[in-house]
Formats: sequence, C-alpha cells, structure tokens
Amino acid sequence: MASDLNFVEYVRDQINEAGQVSFKKMFGEYAIYCNEKVVALVCDNQLFIKPTDGGRSMIGSVVESPPYSGAKPYFLIGEQVDDRHWMTNLIQLTASELPTPKPKKSKSKKAKN
Repeated sequence: MASDLNFVEYVRDQINEAGQVSFKKMFGEYAIYCNEKVVALVCDNQLFIKPTDGGRSMIGSVVESPPYSGAKPYFLIGEQVDDRHWMTNLIQLTASELPTPKPKKSKSKKAKN
C-alpha cells in the first residue's frame, strides 16, 4: 500500500524546524531528507527513522521494524509523530550523526566518432 501524500506533508510540517527538510517519492513510498541527508522513510503511512546511537538514546524503548520487505530495521515512530518538539529534536540528532552524502558524479559525454 502506498503512503498518502497528506501524511508525508504532515510529517514534513512536524519536523520543518529541524533544518532544510524535504521529501522525495520513491517506488510509491517516500524518503524524508534533512540537510540533504536521508533521515527517514514513510512506508504504508508509517514513519521509520534511520537508526543512530543518539536516536536510540533519545527514544529509550525503541520499536524497530523494517520499512519494507528485505530492509534493515529502522526506528518505527508511532504517536510521537504528533509531538513537533520531540520530532524536531530526533531528526536534528539523527541528521547530525549521519554521514554527509557523497557528491554525485557527473555523467561524462562520450565523444562521437
């Protein structure tokens, strides 16, 4: 089941103060970005946060679940998605612990003979 755009926009609005927040549709589901880092996924209208040590400490009793079949477990966020302050702190903490994405290689044009 694909996620509802309204839910994705709600999540974005909840964490909008965490930094530069955006989302991108991928395979019927969504990746959530903070400062150009993928920090979360929305799958089946559920929020999955990338696992980090800081996030684990902040959440405390973590529920882990794979966002889709074959994926590694992420932190599954339930009702806490409605707590804007808590969500903002979690996303900032998560983003701070994730590596900066590598720059994309430019596609070189082959010379025509």
